[in-house]
Amino acid sequence: MSGLPSALFAARLAWRQLIYDKPKLLAATLGVLFACVLVFMQLGFRDSLYTSASSAPLKMQGQLFLLHKQTEALWRPVSFERSILMRALGLPAVRRVVPLYMSLGQFKNMDTHIQRTLMIYGYDPTAELIHIDEFATFRSELQRQDTALFDVTSRPEFGPIKELIASGRDITEINGRKVKLVGTFNMGTTFAADGNVVMSDLNFHRVFPSRSLDQIDIGFVLLAPGADIAAAQAALLRLVGQEVQVLTYEELVRFEQAYWENSAPLGFIFGFGTLMGLIVGMVIVYQILFTDIGNNIPQYATLVAMGYSQSYLRNIVFASSIYLAVFGFLPGMALSTLLYQVAERSIFIPFPMTIGRIASVFFFILTMCALAGLLAIRKLKSTDPADMFS
Repeated sequence: MSGLPSALFAARLAWRQLIYDKPKLLAATLGVLFACVLVFMQLGFRDSLYTSASSAPLKMQGQLFLLHKQTEALWRPVSFERSILMRALGLPAVRRVVPLYMSLGQFKNMDTHIQRTLMIYGYDPTAELIHIDEFATFRSELQRQDTALFDVTSRPEFGPIKELIASGRDITEINGRKVKLVGTFNMGTTFAADGNVVMSDLNFHRVFPSRSLDQIDIGFVLLAPGADIAAAQAALLRLVGQEVQVLTYEELVRFEQAYWENSAPLGFIFGFGTLMGLIVGMVIVYQILFTDIGNNIPQYATLVAMGYSQSYLRNIVFASSIYLAVFGFLPGMALSTLLYQVAERSIFIPFPMTIGRIASVFFFILTMCALAGLLAIRKLKSTDPADMFS
């Protein structure tokens, strides 16, 4: 017997062996399920980390961006002289330059009066730097003294800001200064900041009086229509000197994601957790398959004596590992989808269950079970009929 019929008969025998001992099948399935859920959660947290980290850069509008070379991430920028950004105006391709100010500040909950830290952005409201519709709607209000917009996707500990504004309670304190919240917008929280506030550059200076408007955090360079971005970037690098770096839009997004992936320990933690989940699952599946082979050695030896090859026995083991992968993956995916919803409601960061992630985790689980089966196959070496009847 060879080819497809042999494989089908091996798969059928593997199925009968698995369902014969239901407690052992349940234990193996739970082991794979545990690994599946752990991998799903680790990948979910990792991808949500990268997605939330780039939520602000993805909404920024501009062709080139200036950052201090010592800036590790946008949430902890190193300031540089505004005059460096002004040098860009000497390039014919540059249409406009706009400074952006960023800093963590203390926001007082209007009900509990408890202060929490959030990210505060300040820039010229007449410039369209961030692609959020509400900014254009409230442009005139943002130009007034002591006004700001609040991100309604911030954590609920800041209070029901949207409802409070609708009821007329729109005065709060940021860094001890009274500020009127004139509206709301949607940007999203990150692992670095629980919320966001946007205001004009002048109001930013009032909230942070120790900060000089001559010290900026990000410089936006807006090019003329049809300008060559690469050529403008090279020319700007020659103008600004060694203190700052000039990034394109794509480089800015990758810059922020790379911090969390490489510099921050969270990327390593999530990757290590994924690896440990796969190892634990592989050990459990290996133990089940190894024990199952050991319990059926006499039967396997009889099959060999009847003319079945070692490859047929290996097909039985691999078929068992594939069954276990499927049995554990399906409920693991269902449970992980539920946990994603719980996590999204708890930390207010999107946790989408994408097709790509499902395919990736299934590949990981299938590989894990296949490796466990490969290790367990060594036990088949003891299926010599002569040894069984000596």
